[in-house]
Amino acid sequence: MAELRYPRVLLKISGEALAGERGFGFDFETITRIADEIQAVKQLGASLGLVIGGGNIVRGSQISKMGMDRVSADYMGMLGTVINALAVQDVLERKGMQTRVMTAIRMEELAEPYIRRRAMRHFEKGRIVIFAAGTGNPYFSTDTAAVLRAIQMKAQVIIKATSVDGVYSADPKINPDATLYEEISYRDVMLEELKVMDQTAVTLSKENSLPLIVLNIRKPGAIAAAVRGERIGTLVR
Repeated sequence: MAELRYPRVLLKISGEALAGERGFGFDFETITRIADEIQAVKQLGASLGLVIGGGNIVRGSQISKMGMDRVSADYMGMLGTVINALAVQDVLERKGMQTRVMTAIRMEELAEPYIRRRAMRHFEKGRIVIFAAGTGNPYFSTDTAAVLRAIQMKAQVIIKATSVDGVYSADPKINPDATLYEEISYRDVMLEELKVMDQTAVTLSKENSLPLIVLNIRKPGAIAAAVRGERIGTLVR
């Protein structure tokens, strides 16, 4: 454990990442590649929690704009994250990793209810804990859920795995001249309205002095490198 900069990590993966190039549903080749990255982190000896978005299935904020009740739409989004958690759990366990899915909405037939002390015990036992169903409340994103769980689990860092190399001054997919930041403060993220995480998540991270690393999940070994403390992606603190 001596070589680890961050012995306990909360990894946030977007739902879209599980869909690969399809943009919707699951691409198991992509999920298997993500599982390999997670296994590399576990082999370093780090404790690992996961929060996965639901955007590859349903995004509550989007369907509420189509006229659906926002609360119902958000609950649908939370259920999408549970489906993703079960898919990732299956792939991780087929690779020999021990996992537990814990949900913020009770559904004991599928997963354990989220109980903080039980989650901490899973970490002590070396299990990967996948936190599903967001915070269990509508109007809160999975980014906010990730920050909340990271604070509760005493994680030293949140790693947000995205499809770009870090935090840019503008969307690099639209603006090729966008600048990649090596390091940026939470205050500047808010002032420049950079789409790193939503404002609630950013505020919660800032108030609890929780650093965030934004990196490219498609870059092999990137997550393990960040856990070791190598400079990769963008550090937000």
